[in-house]
Amino acid sequence: MPLAAARLRERGYNQAWEVARRLARQIDARADAHLLLRIRDTAHQLALPPGERAGNVRGAFAIEPRRRSEVAGQHIAIVDDVMTTGSTAAEIAGVLKQA
Repeated sequence: MPLAAARLRERGYNQAWEVARRLARQIDARADAHLLLRIRDTAHQLALPPGERAGNVRGAFAIEPRRRSEVAGQHIAIVDDVMTTGSTAAEIAGVLKQA
């Protein structure tokens, strides 16, 4: 789950990446923090009512353009540190499926 640059500076680290890289090591899988990009900063999801969260993250993510071919035909897991409505995971899943 890529963070916006400002949010990463605010937190100091990406919690989802910390979970993903440790999990990948345990199950002997590949984790890649640079395959998915956040191309638009968004408001904090927790600050929004559940019905507005999908719209908040729509168009906020993309596959790194030079790496689109790496996604085709692959099984990819999405790791997020917090999931309430699933809006962010659903948006990312759509981006991955499209690629």
